[in-house]
Amino acid sequence: MRSLKQFLDTYAESHQNPVNQWIHVFCVPAIFFATLGLLWLVPIGRFIPGVSAELAPYINLATVFALFVGMPYYLRLSFGSLVVGAVWSLLSFAGIVAIQSHGLSLLWISATVWIVAWAIQFYGHHVEGAKPSFADDVQFLMIGPLFVMQKINRLVTTGSIHPTTH
Repeated sequence: MRSLKQFLDTYAESHQNPVNQWIHVFCVPAIFFATLGLLWLVPIGRFIPGVSAELAPYINLATVFALFVGMPYYLRLSFGSLVVGAVWSLLSFAGIVAIQSHGLSLLWISATVWIVAWAIQFYGHHVEGAKPSFADDVQFLMIGPLFVMQKINRLVTTGSIHPTTH
């Protein structure tokens, strides 16, 4: 498996345009949230013997994917990647539970956000003039959040999402 640096360097190759980078800063978190929101709607807990009625709604395709696919994948890359994946997942789950607790439609909200954010991302890649990285390797769908965190970290520390040149 490639290293985190190799993944991020390859991902960055098709994300050079500032417009595309800003689009990703907003749309990658939206897609991450919306994907987990859609997966949340696939219940698993009620089919597992011995799972209480209180716990069953929280055992779904989203939580199972996060725990058994996402977190191990990020941990293989680095502990910091695991922390990023865990925080993004927990924030997404909190938003999902909040939506449901307010009686709003998680299906419609997640589906709308997912479609709109992907459409904007594809526009960003049109502006970039490069296809999305995941077209060559689906693993890049998991690298997007790490790329965005790199951009956010750079923004916080330098005031810009773009690397400084010396």
